[in-house]
Amino acid sequence: MTLAKYEILGKVVETGNLTKAAEQLNLTQSAVSRAILSLEQEMGIQLLVRGRSGVRLSHDGERLWGYMKEMLHLQKKMMQEADQIKGLISGTVTIGTFTSISIHWLPDILHRFQEKYPLIEIRLLDGHYHDIERWIADGTADFGFVNMPSSHGLETAMLIRDQMMCVLPAGHEHAMKSEISLQDIADEPFIMPAKGCDTDVRAWFDGQRAVPRTRFELEDDHAIMAMVRSGLGVSILPETILASAHAGLAARPLAPKASRSIALAAVSFKKCSPAAAKAIACIMEMMGTHQRLSYKSKNPCAVMQAKQVNE
Repeated sequence: MTLAKYEILGKVVETGNLTKAAEQLNLTQSAVSRAILSLEQEMGIQLLVRGRSGVRLSHDGERLWGYMKEMLHLQKKMMQEADQIKGLISGTVTIGTFTSISIHWLPDILHRFQEKYPLIEIRLLDGHYHDIERWIADGTADFGFVNMPSSHGLETAMLIRDQMMCVLPAGHEHAMKSEISLQDIADEPFIMPAKGCDTDVRAWFDGQRAVPRTRFELEDDHAIMAMVRSGLGVSILPETILASAHAGLAARPLAPKASRSIALAAVSFKKCSPAAAKAIACIMEMMGTHQRLSYKSKNPCAVMQAKQVNE
């Protein structure tokens, strides 16, 4: 029963709201409140504080929540191991991901994965690079897609190098060049991906000791492309994102070249739950196949450097 209370507390912490937590757990709000009160009475500690912005962990609650999450994780692993003993493969896997991966890679991967493992539920958390690393480090996500290098000391397995491209309006004076240098765009208004997504772009400018003339800063890749198409500036985006770009844009390699390195990351691949290990192996296999096909057909700049993760 205590573990069930930990799960309820976790949902309250995730949503920051008792009503939302109750809805997602298919419980009444009073049942959620009673469970939290019971847990606080068992421990003799106030776990939550309530304010105008919602509900959050108290200082004491933050100190204890890590242990509760670890116990929930061990319970999940134990139940998945029991299912494996019975010949079943089940469980819940939470994956941290960012937009370009969610759009271009995951739909096909998850469709095939759930055909093969219908009893494994996949949950996705979409965020920026730093969000994903934090979710993995604190146990919110089982594993996730990260941009290398990792800053949280996580174990990583390289997937792809995604070339960074300069994005110009189709009618731009440099649109037909084979590559774009800093000099070509130094005086252009620049549309910068929002902080958290801009790491590789800023690194390219920093490497040349230059500062872009940032006119807009946007989080959504498609909004950036729409701005460029309308002639409001130029930008730099990964090639993967541009794969689905519509007419009206020209994408050219940078000079000097730049790329982002995408990897899978976990606190420990060997200690992942059985269900997470299956998901990791499936992603590694399918992204490897897709990259080999892309390399042969239309994407000679992408480099596949995947290695098999032990289940």
